[in-house]
Amino acid sequence: MRLFIAINLSKEVKDYLFDLQKEFRKFGKFNFVAKKNLHLTLKFFGETNKLDLIKEKLNKINSKSFEVSLSSIGIFPDEDSIRVLWVDLNPKDKILELAKTIDQELIEFPNDYSFSYHITLARVKLIKNKKEFINKLRIKTKSIKFKVNSFELMKSELSKDGPKYTSLETYFLI
Repeated sequence: MRLFIAINLSKEVKDYLFDLQKEFRKFGKFNFVAKKNLHLTLKFFGETNKLDLIKEKLNKINSKSFEVSLSSIGIFPDEDSIRVLWVDLNPKDKILELAKTIDQELIEFPNDYSFSYHITLARVKLIKNKKEFINKLRIKTKSIKFKVNSFELMKSELSKDGPKYTSLETYFLI
């Protein structure tokens, strides 16, 4: 089973990010994340058969809820080889604290990458005019605030139509 832990987003945030995606369509070829799939990944497991152990460990987490807001638009890895278009959140420290708590509880499941708090908007296939695209990244995002009062253990099933995400369990923050 392919698993990850995510913060799901409010309808208001998903609606806004979906509209934001539309503003980038003219700049090239993108695989945009479906509105229903927009989320912030806290930990990615990949294929694992340790579902019960993961659930048991996640039930032990007693982190506090917090408020965040949408911040800026960015790209990975850099301007020379743009692969991902994303939006980040502020304050970063609260998100990092939750991700660190989850990592410490699930120490036997190390990440193969360093954690980066972001909401993926699209995977970039081709940019037609890189200069115009880079200038578009400077737009100011709407600073929508929302409360993070839970995170979810998610199952990801890959298909030719794109990934299908299913929430297996929700863990509420105090």
